[in-house]
Amino acid sequence: MQKILAFTGSNSETSINDQLLRFTLDLLQTTNLEYIDLKPLEVPIYSETLENSKGIPEDILSLRSSIDDSQALIVAVNEHNGTMSAFFKNITDWLSRTGSYLEGKKICLLATSPGQGGAKFCLDYTQTNFEKFGGTVCSKFSLPNFNQHFKNQELQDTYKSELMQLIQKFENELN
Repeated sequence: MQKILAFTGSNSETSINDQLLRFTLDLLQTTNLEYIDLKPLEVPIYSETLENSKGIPEDILSLRSSIDDSQALIVAVNEHNGTMSAFFKNITDWLSRTGSYLEGKKICLLATSPGQGGAKFCLDYTQTNFEKFGGTVCSKFSLPNFNQHFKNQELQDTYKSELMQLIQKFENELN
């Protein structure tokens, strides 16, 4: 059974993308799953000077090890001005200094927003970013109008069906 690593690119304690990710993880048939909370990671803003003087932060090396130990990722990304948040961009900047950190990984991307866009720009940006480092984005899911479609920790019918099919397809691709 393939190991799936899951995390959210948001540092908000009330992240709607993390809520969507946790709901999605409950839909998985696999039991070989690791969820990592990125919020507690101690990762300074990337700079070449800092990297040269102190090296790559231990939390980044640990995250890279977890990525290496998995065959697939499910990542929920939040959108800030059409791209991933500065918090998550910084993490990916540090990870990129470790080489092709997503080489051979199959990836499912999720995103939601309170508005009608459903963070689609961020999904496209993140797909391009992840594929530069060797990942293959197999699935993408965008949920618009989060507060309308996600109530009481439950995704409403139309989108729930779509997400269930996407997750089933993603899991089948891993086998």
